[in-house]
Amino acid sequence: MRPGKGSRPRTKNRPTHADASTGMVVSVDRGRWGCALDGDPDRIIVCMRARELGRTPIVVGDEVSVVGDRSGKTDTLARIVRVADRRTVLRRTADDTDPYERIVVANADQLLIVTALADPPPRTGFVERALAAAYVGGLTPVLCLTKSDLADPAEFTAAFADLDLPVILAGVADPLAAAQSTLAGKVTALIGHSGVGKSTLVNRLVPEADRATSAVSAVGKGRHTSTQSLALPLPADEGGWVIDTPGIRSFGLAHVSPDDVVQAFDDLRDAIDECPRGCTHLGPPADPECALDRLTGHAHRRAMAVRGLLASLSAAPTY
Repeated sequence: MRPGKGSRPRTKNRPTHADASTGMVVSVDRGRWGCALDGDPDRIIVCMRARELGRTPIVVGDEVSVVGDRSGKTDTLARIVRVADRRTVLRRTADDTDPYERIVVANADQLLIVTALADPPPRTGFVERALAAAYVGGLTPVLCLTKSDLADPAEFTAAFADLDLPVILAGVADPLAAAQSTLAGKVTALIGHSGVGKSTLVNRLVPEADRATSAVSAVGKGRHTSTQSLALPLPADEGGWVIDTPGIRSFGLAHVSPDDVVQAFDDLRDAIDECPRGCTHLGPPADPECALDRLTGHAHRRAMAVRGLLASLSAAPTY
């Protein structure tokens, strides 16, 4: 008699994949991932997700272990068998009521928030939400202002002065030295509204960006579109990567709590231990006993800036 399907011996032993190579995910397209072996932009291979990973999400910036054909030849596929723990995560939700978190980028060192000073006019709401996402996700935020020939940045940047937020100018007439030194040797995610000059900036930072886009994102039969993030290597003498993300239409933060934001600041983290349970850190009249009000000097000014950030997050989002 033919044995039943359930009679085949089973084992819990799984391959250790001791010979696996390490790679960084640089592109994603319809079930295929582009990976730079050992972070080398000249050794990009196409991978599939191993069956044992199930539906484990794999995003641009993830550090992965790959096995199989790692030659990078046309029509070859390697397999991603492990995803390393993420050091940092940039998350967002569709809106402030959506419980489903979308991981935009993993393991980025910095978040470059690209904002135009005019055409379209800048709005603090988007920057404040991006700052909150960066603080909570462990990324260092940097404000990058484009179209600086059309408006004076002083008034807009004054709103963030007490957050000690680095600011660089990157209009088409501005030299790139400040941006290049800020990004050199780091993995930096770029976010911004459509039309703020993010693509122009990427093309200036990565002189061969158009060619790199088609090469890096040639995964399977797909091609990079504005709906997917894409990692591009900076020139070899600078090192590092920029991760170009899709133009943001909304930035929901349903996963972010007031405590999450405040605890991102070393000088405020201990203070809120003295707050009463349920404190939103917004101050009187909502929180008359908030411990942030007892701080002095620079810590108090920073606390008030963070309080303004929290107030903007609790209000209806404006982009």
